[in-house]
Amino acid sequence: MMEENVNEMRTDSLSYGSDYHYLPVTSLESGDVHEVAPDVAGYTVQIVNVCFIGKPNEADWVLIDAGMPGSAEAIIASAELRYGSQNKPKGIILTHGHFDHVGAIIELVRHWQVPVYAHSLEIPYLSGRQSYPEPDSSVDAGLVAKLSPLFPIRPIQLGEYIHPLPDDGSVPFLPDWKWLHTPGHTPGHISLFRSDDRVLIAGDAFVTVKQESLYKVFTQEIELNGPPKYLTTDWELAHQSVRKLEALKPSSVITGHGMPMKDDELASQLSRLADHFSEIAVPRQGKYIH
Repeated sequence: MMEENVNEMRTDSLSYGSDYHYLPVTSLESGDVHEVAPDVAGYTVQIVNVCFIGKPNEADWVLIDAGMPGSAEAIIASAELRYGSQNKPKGIILTHGHFDHVGAIIELVRHWQVPVYAHSLEIPYLSGRQSYPEPDSSVDAGLVAKLSPLFPIRPIQLGEYIHPLPDDGSVPFLPDWKWLHTPGHTPGHISLFRSDDRVLIAGDAFVTVKQESLYKVFTQEIELNGPPKYLTTDWELAHQSVRKLEALKPSSVITGHGMPMKDDELASQLSRLADHFSEIAVPRQGKYIH
């Protein structure tokens, strides 16, 4: 842990790739908070969810992911409403480094001066060393898929703020939680799970909306799907990750995109996805299929 050093870190080392910009895509749920436990809530930022872990009005809380570019003010305002302006997060945990999960991270780190944690395989994308593979617009006819070549893929530079998650599966500042490596969508994608109440934060290992369709993104029609097709590069690993998460038998889930799901609906749809992943999740064509 390096939290004791965050006040000494230099924010002038933080930077975006040059292609980071605001994307005017949103959903009907943007700005809403959805609780799945008294201390776990998802907050929708345009078309993606961040998570707050920690009881309202208490000082010990952690932010999971960092939303879309241009969303820092909205995330800070929602956090202050939930926890008070005097209580900044202990840290930020990233499920992965795609633009819609790190869009506000630079501003949030500058504002809060807290450390950021991600899987070691995601660090190159968060420290300015490596760009993600290009999105594949051929995977689906949906408008979001067709727009995906416009999405930023260049790395951001978090400097001394970014740290690898502990190898033992523990989550900094969250002793009741474990992180699980769930690659496929990205090499270092992770999900978080609390065994006491079986709450799952899945990131984009699977989602509860057809993310390729602009209409369904806008309406947030609930249907459990695999990871967003246009940015998923290893479908075999993605299937293994869904199987791993289904085996946990989660009671509720917040995914990176879409509304929370729980209980029997979650169990039946996640089981179906794990058993029929090729038919449900894998696109019929695309440059990352093989």
